[in-house]
Amino acid sequence: MKVISCTIPDVLIIEPKVFGDDRGFFLESFNQHRFKEMTGVSTTFVQDNHSRSAQHVLRGLHYQIQHPQGKLVRVTSGEVFDVCVDLRKHSASFGQSVSVRLTAANHKQLWIPPGFAHGFLVLSESAEFLYKTTEYYAPEYERSLLWNDPALAIDWPLTAEPVLSAKDQAGLPLSQAELFV
Repeated sequence: MKVISCTIPDVLIIEPKVFGDDRGFFLESFNQHRFKEMTGVSTTFVQDNHSRSAQHVLRGLHYQIQHPQGKLVRVTSGEVFDVCVDLRKHSASFGQSVSVRLTAANHKQLWIPPGFAHGFLVLSESAEFLYKTTEYYAPEYERSLLWNDPALAIDWPLTAEPVLSAKDQAGLPLSQAELFV
Protein backbone atom coordinates (compact mmCIF):
# COMPACT_ATOMS: atom_id res chain seq x y z
CA MET A 1 0.00 0.00 0.00
CA LYS A 2 1.23 3.47 -0.90
CA VAL A 3 -0.13 6.61 0.80
CA ILE A 4 0.06 9.97 -0.99
CA SER A 5 -0.59 13.27 0.79
CA CYS A 6 -2.80 15.78 -1.00
CA THR A 7 -2.76 19.59 -1.01
CA ILE A 8 -4.86 19.31 2.16
CA PRO A 9 -2.61 17.08 4.29
CA ASP A 10 -5.48 15.30 6.12
CA VAL A 11 -6.84 14.00 2.80
CA LEU A 12 -4.94 10.97 1.54
CA ILE A 13 -4.81 8.99 -1.70
CA ILE A 14 -4.27 5.32 -1.04
CA GLU A 15 -2.89 3.04 -3.71
CA PRO A 16 -3.26 -0.61 -2.74
CA LYS A 17 -0.74 -3.15 -3.93
CA VAL A 18 -2.30 -4.96 -6.89
CA PHE A 19 -1.22 -8.47 -7.82
CA GLY A 20 -2.15 -9.25 -11.39
CA ASP A 21 -1.54 -11.80 -14.08
CA ASP A 22 -3.36 -13.15 -17.15
CA ARG A 23 -6.15 -14.47 -14.88
CA GLY A 24 -7.01 -11.07 -13.43
CA PHE A 25 -5.95 -9.30 -10.24
CA PHE A 26 -6.12 -9.40 -6.46
CA LEU A 27 -5.87 -6.51 -4.01
CA GLU A 28 -6.52 -6.03 -0.34
CA SER A 29 -9.06 -3.19 -0.28
CA PHE A 30 -8.87 -2.63 3.47
CA ASN A 31 -6.81 -3.87 6.41
CA GLN A 32 -7.40 -1.93 9.63
CA HIS A 33 -3.93 -2.56 11.07
CA ARG A 34 -2.17 -1.58 7.82
CA PHE A 35 -4.43 1.45 7.32
CA LYS A 36 -3.55 2.82 10.77
CA GLU A 37 0.15 2.02 10.33
CA MET A 38 0.41 3.70 6.92
CA THR A 39 -1.91 6.70 7.43
CA GLY A 40 -1.65 7.39 11.15
CA VAL A 41 -5.46 7.41 11.23
CA SER A 42 -7.00 5.39 14.02
CA THR A 43 -10.68 4.93 13.25
CA THR A 44 -13.42 2.35 13.07
CA PHE A 45 -15.65 2.01 10.05
CA VAL A 46 -19.29 1.29 10.93
CA GLN A 47 -21.06 1.29 7.57
CA ASP A 48 -20.29 0.33 3.96
CA ASN A 49 -22.24 1.93 1.10
CA HIS A 50 -22.42 1.06 -2.59
CA SER A 51 -23.94 3.23 -5.29
CA ARG A 52 -24.32 2.93 -9.04
CA SER A 53 -24.79 6.03 -11.15
CA ALA A 54 -25.13 6.85 -14.83
CA GLN A 55 -22.84 9.17 -16.78
CA HIS A 56 -23.11 12.87 -15.91
CA VAL A 57 -24.68 12.17 -12.50
CA LEU A 58 -23.22 14.52 -9.91
CA ARG A 59 -23.77 13.50 -6.30
CA GLY A 60 -22.93 16.00 -3.60
CA LEU A 61 -21.46 17.87 -2.03
CA HIS A 62 -22.78 16.07 1.08
CA TYR A 63 -21.85 16.15 4.75
CA GLN A 64 -23.39 15.52 8.18
CA ILE A 65 -23.22 18.52 10.49
CA GLN A 66 -23.57 16.24 13.54
CA HIS A 67 -22.03 12.77 13.57
CA PRO A 68 -19.61 13.80 10.79
CA GLN A 69 -18.44 10.92 8.65
CA GLY A 70 -14.91 10.08 7.67
CA LYS A 71 -15.01 8.20 4.36
CA LEU A 72 -12.74 5.79 2.55
CA VAL A 73 -13.99 5.81 -1.04
CA ARG A 74 -13.20 3.87 -4.21
CA VAL A 75 -14.62 2.98 -7.61
CA THR A 76 -15.11 -0.65 -8.66
CA SER A 77 -16.59 0.00 -12.09
CA GLY A 78 -16.11 3.04 -14.33
CA GLU A 79 -14.58 6.42 -13.53
CA VAL A 80 -15.50 9.39 -11.34
CA PHE A 81 -14.14 12.83 -10.58
CA ASP A 82 -14.15 12.82 -6.79
CA VAL A 83 -14.13 16.00 -4.69
CA CYS A 84 -13.96 16.88 -1.01
CA VAL A 85 -14.18 20.35 0.53
CA ASP A 86 -12.81 21.31 3.95
CA LEU A 87 -15.66 22.73 6.07
CA ARG A 88 -13.69 22.92 9.32
CA LYS A 89 -14.04 26.63 10.12
CA HIS A 90 -10.71 26.91 11.98
CA SER A 91 -8.68 24.82 9.53
CA ALA A 92 -5.85 26.42 7.52
CA SER A 93 -7.43 24.81 4.44
CA PHE A 94 -11.02 25.91 5.16
CA GLY A 95 -13.03 26.20 1.93
CA GLN A 96 -10.34 24.50 -0.13
CA SER A 97 -10.94 21.30 -2.06
CA VAL A 98 -9.12 18.21 -3.24
CA SER A 99 -10.14 16.42 -6.41
CA VAL A 100 -8.93 13.14 -7.85
CA ARG A 101 -9.99 10.76 -10.60
CA LEU A 102 -10.90 7.41 -9.14
CA THR A 103 -11.28 4.54 -11.58
CA ALA A 104 -11.79 0.81 -11.51
CA ALA A 105 -8.51 0.53 -13.42
CA ASN A 106 -6.31 2.67 -11.13
CA HIS A 107 -7.70 1.13 -7.89
CA LYS A 108 -7.00 4.37 -6.00
CA GLN A 109 -8.89 5.11 -2.80
CA LEU A 110 -9.41 8.45 -1.11
CA TRP A 111 -9.47 8.98 2.65
CA ILE A 112 -11.71 11.94 3.49
CA PRO A 113 -11.64 12.83 7.19
CA PRO A 114 -14.67 14.03 9.16
CA GLY A 115 -15.40 17.72 8.63
CA PHE A 116 -15.43 17.62 4.84
CA ALA A 117 -18.20 17.77 2.25
CA HIS A 118 -17.92 15.10 -0.43
CA GLY A 119 -19.22 14.55 -3.93
CA PHE A 120 -18.43 13.04 -7.29
CA LEU A 121 -19.22 13.32 -10.99
CA VAL A 122 -19.53 10.16 -13.10
CA LEU A 123 -17.29 10.43 -16.16
CA SER A 124 -17.82 6.97 -17.66
CA GLU A 125 -21.03 5.44 -19.05
CA SER A 126 -21.78 4.37 -15.48
CA ALA A 127 -19.83 3.91 -12.26
CA GLU A 128 -20.07 1.86 -9.10
CA PHE A 129 -18.84 3.66 -6.02
CA LEU A 130 -18.03 2.05 -2.66
CA TYR A 131 -17.37 3.86 0.57
CA LYS A 132 -16.74 2.98 4.17
CA THR A 133 -17.92 5.49 6.79
CA THR A 134 -16.85 6.17 10.35
CA GLU A 135 -20.35 7.19 11.45
CA TYR A 136 -23.81 5.92 10.56
CA TYR A 137 -25.93 7.80 8.06
CA ALA A 138 -28.11 10.32 9.92
CA PRO A 139 -30.47 11.97 7.41
CA GLU A 140 -31.63 14.60 9.91
CA TYR A 141 -28.06 16.00 10.01
CA GLU A 142 -27.27 15.69 6.31
CA ARG A 143 -26.51 18.91 4.48
CA SER A 144 -25.66 19.76 0.87
CA LEU A 145 -23.10 22.30 -0.19
CA LEU A 146 -23.79 23.88 -3.58
CA TRP A 147 -21.68 21.92 -6.05
CA ASN A 148 -21.02 24.90 -8.34
CA ASP A 149 -20.56 27.66 -5.76
CA PRO A 150 -18.06 30.10 -7.35
CA ALA A 151 -16.39 30.52 -3.93
CA LEU A 152 -15.26 26.88 -4.13
CA ALA A 153 -13.78 27.23 -7.65
CA ILE A 154 -14.09 23.49 -8.34
CA ASP A 155 -13.14 22.76 -11.95
CA TRP A 156 -15.67 19.99 -12.64
CA PRO A 157 -14.83 18.26 -15.97
CA LEU A 158 -18.35 18.67 -17.34
CA THR A 159 -19.10 17.51 -20.89
CA ALA A 160 -22.88 17.86 -20.46
CA GLU A 161 -25.35 19.33 -17.99
CA PRO A 162 -24.94 17.41 -14.71
CA VAL A 163 -27.80 15.23 -13.49
CA LEU A 164 -28.63 16.33 -9.95
CA SER A 165 -31.07 15.26 -7.25
CA ALA A 166 -33.50 17.85 -5.89
CA LYS A 167 -31.46 17.89 -2.67
CA ASP A 168 -28.27 18.72 -4.56
CA GLN A 169 -29.98 21.38 -6.66
CA ALA A 170 -30.96 23.06 -3.38
CA GLY A 171 -27.44 22.96 -1.90
CA LEU A 172 -26.28 26.06 -0.04
CA PRO A 173 -23.26 28.16 -0.98
CA LEU A 174 -20.31 28.08 1.40
CA SER A 175 -21.23 31.53 2.76
CA GLN A 176 -24.57 30.15 4.03
CA ALA A 177 -23.58 26.58 4.93
CA GLU A 178 -23.44 25.16 8.43
CA LEU A 179 -19.79 24.56 9.26
CA PHE A 180 -17.71 22.44 11.60
CA VAL A 181 -16.14 24.27 14.55
